Amino acid sequence: MNEPVDALATNCREQARSGLQRGDAARAEQAYSCLLELLPDDAEALQFLAGQELGRGHALRAIELLRAARSTRPADAAILHQLGEAQMLAGDLAAAANSLREGLALAPGMFVARLRLGVVLEQLGQRHEAMLAYAGAINTAQSRGRWLDDSTTAAGLRDAVKHAARYVSAIRHELFDAIMEPLRERYGRSELQRVDLCLSIYLGGQPAPVPDPRQRPRFLYFPGIPSQPFYPRERFPAQARLEAAVDAIRGELLATLAQPQQDVVPFLGTDSATAMAARLLGAAGADEPAWDAFFFYRHGERHDANCARCPHTSGVLDSMPLVRVREHAPETLFSILRPGTHILPHHGVTNTRLVTHLPLVVPPDCALRVGGEIHAWQEGRCVTFDDTFEHEAWNRSTRDRAVLIVDSWNPDLSQAEQAAVADLVAAIGDFNRASEASSLPRP
Repeated sequence: MNEPVDALATNCREQARSGLQRGDAARAEQAYSCLLELLPDDAEALQFLAGQELGRGHALRAIELLRAARSTRPADAAILHQLGEAQMLAGDLAAAANSLREGLALAPGMFVARLRLGVVLEQLGQRHEAMLAYAGAINTAQSRGRWLDDSTTAAGLRDAVKHAARYVSAIRHELFDAIMEPLRERYGRSELQRVDLCLSIYLGGQPAPVPDPRQRPRFLYFPGIPSQPFYPRERFPAQARLEAAVDAIRGELLATLAQPQQDVVPFLGTDSATAMAARLLGAAGADEPAWDAFFFYRHGERHDANCARCPHTSGVLDSMPLVRVREHAPETLFSILRPGTHILPHHGVTNTRLVTHLPLVVPPDCALRVGGEIHAWQEGRCVTFDDTFEHEAWNRSTRDRAVLIVDSWNPDLSQAEQAAVADLVAAIGDFNRASEASSLPRP
């Protein structure tokens, strides 16, 4: 570019941007048109002028300008988003879907682009893909504090966002009903009435009739079963196996803790440990709080190396009637609460499963509170509780506190209900993972 043209182009750009700052779109358009005469491939000018053409309903002219902009900046996600919008208005839905997907692969957080992709896919008759795009758009927006209500949604998008939410809800009902139908045929509809009600509550069809205000499941509430913080020992006859093996289990725990602790990990994980610890862990003294774990099963995945290191413990666990839900349960571990650590009050995810502690090492000044009721652990004696009640635990001693944590089905669910809940929770996990994946770039 020679100096006179360069100076003129700079002047045009400054005038255009000044017009935009003053809200003078006509002045900005005039200046950008001048700039485009000097620099025919200037992406900034091409994008602005394309937007003006879209505002006038001239989609084909906008597409022409945006294709020119894209040739200059092929990896510009905003240009691809705008091109997809123009192609939508021109009725070229397949091209719009491709442009929007390419833009989202570059910038997955563009939730308005994802919303538009949902509209395009719905119009193309791709119902499931449309639902995933809508769900991804809503999830991404709400994670950033947007689209939570009318006040956090741009006026021009409110109808589209509400339609997307209704669309996702309808498809979710269809998907989960399809999961339930073979179970209803196998066990009988009357046997699964409470599961149907549980699903309706989860999908927002009705409020959860939680009878106790101390109870607040964060994920799934199962209605029609008694609400109680602690459960009587006689409801769990298999726990006698744990108590009979407590000396061997404690020995394996102590041997594990005596070794280099590469397999003892923060219970809250490493990636999110800082944020989660700030919410869930408090300190009773000067030391940093720490809640560590040695997992036998985590989210349903067996940790074979850990099981091999503690063969007696893992053998007893494998003989127990643990909750088994694909990619979710069982969850069994040595839980080590370090000195001076306080697990702050919080709620669990579902009342369909209960938590059992087999206390192995319990110094003084350690306790568990569930629903306001304090329980002092006794070494070798199991305690089972519903963690959807607000609960907390503390170790105010100078030594580690260690328990074996085991999960179990709530004994007030029938075997048919347990099977149905296992399938339902796995399906919900599949759905949520697919929705989250729709917010990520494609390979």
